[in-house]
Amino acid sequence: MLKRLREVLMPTRPHPARMAPRVPDGHAVYAVGDVHGELGLLRQLLDIITQDHTRLVARHGPLIAVLVMLGDYVDRGPDSRGVIDLLRGGTDVTGRTLADRVPGFTVHCLRGNHEQSMMDFLADPLAALRWLDFGGPATLRSYGLPAVMEGPSVLQAVALSEALAAQLPPSHLRFLDSLSYQVVYGDYAFVHAGIRPGRPLAEQTPEDMLWIRAPFMLAEGPHEKVIVHGHTIVPEVDILPYRIAVDTGAYRSGRLSAVALHGADIRILDAHRSTAL
Repeated sequence: MLKRLREVLMPTRPHPARMAPRVPDGHAVYAVGDVHGELGLLRQLLDIITQDHTRLVARHGPLIAVLVMLGDYVDRGPDSRGVIDLLRGGTDVTGRTLADRVPGFTVHCLRGNHEQSMMDFLADPLAALRWLDFGGPATLRSYGLPAVMEGPSVLQAVALSEALAAQLPPSHLRFLDSLSYQVVYGDYAFVHAGIRPGRPLAEQTPEDMLWIRAPFMLAEGPHEKVIVHGHTIVPEVDILPYRIAVDTGAYRSGRLSAVALHGADIRILDAHRSTAL
């Protein structure tokens, strides 16, 4: 009775509603999940993104267009070399460059753990031998190198590293060297794998941003920003209060996904292998 009387005299006030996260006004930001050598899906998704941006501009007026690639361009899929060539500004097999496919876009290509592992293999093949166990052979084949036998010897691993270095165009090496770890737009931070919960974005380590899984995926938040990430495969793009997972496993699902952010709006865009060019 006393509790009820207190509720009548002093009604409980609801907590203020949490503001929906937003990208900066006048921006449209698109984040693409892990490509893993699926060049056809990437081309198709970039065209879908451009068409989506055109529709937004027709409805809302001029918008600054931003493309964030979330890393893991190489390994597992059939054409790692082609993916890197397109992203670094080269002409793809259709004769179009990245600038042709996403005209006027600001492009940020982030570093994934697979690019880091590839670079580590080039620098020290024995210390980075595990790259050959989780996707590296597909990248080697895309650069015209033979498939790797199981458990290569020290001499074979060194030879493979030297052969890859010889086959890798200087522009590809510069691209891989240039990859950043994170970028921020408005209330969103974009990284490959995730962040260490409880640690400021400015203090995140490369190791966590490239590799973290459970401590980040199981954290309830909130974080300093809403984290948009790839790395951990999800059946569908997963939009949660404090993070958005965008890696839908293109190399095995046949679907490459992106999240489109405009104001407080969040939408999902997909390319499918059955219709990829």
